[in-house]
Amino acid sequence: MKIGLISDTHGYLHPRVLHHFGDCDEIWHGGDIGTFSLLQELAHFKPLRAVYGNIDSAEIRKETQENLFFAAEGMSVFITHIAGYPGKYNPRALALIKQHRPKIVICGHSHILKVIYDKKLEHLHINPGAAGNHGWHQIMTIVTFEINKANIENLKVIELGKRGTVQGVVE
Repeated sequence: MKIGLISDTHGYLHPRVLHHFGDCDEIWHGGDIGTFSLLQELAHFKPLRAVYGNIDSAEIRKETQENLFFAAEGMSVFITHIAGYPGKYNPRALALIKQHRPKIVICGHSHILKVIYDKKLEHLHINPGAAGNHGWHQIMTIVTFEINKANIENLKVIELGKRGTVQGVVE
């Protein structure tokens, strides 16, 4: 199963995102979607699992959740917008992680790309950074990876270019 992971679009979908997610089985969005039309565009393109972020409207919140827990190819997954990161999880996220014991924790919010294995809580933490034009990040990023028999494989960070521009893609 191939996953396209994106977060913090803030209403902007870079024209190369759909190209990079073309062979994905699902898209997972870590929140701060920004516009209902962007949510719909992703959902019409591929099966979508999305959480809402702190900037998302009531319309988006009706179609998404604050926290998603599910299994994909034998891997338990937790997606939420605001979580922190290994060693610095916020209390709400930490309690949910301890309760559900997911093998993958995905979040957004910070606009900081991080892929870290949390040895203490035994899961892979992924924040794909920010793919939108709003925020302090300099480079727009997304992530793809595969789940194969409860293993994560072929994880790839894709740089879409500098924030505020539509440039060539560096992979």
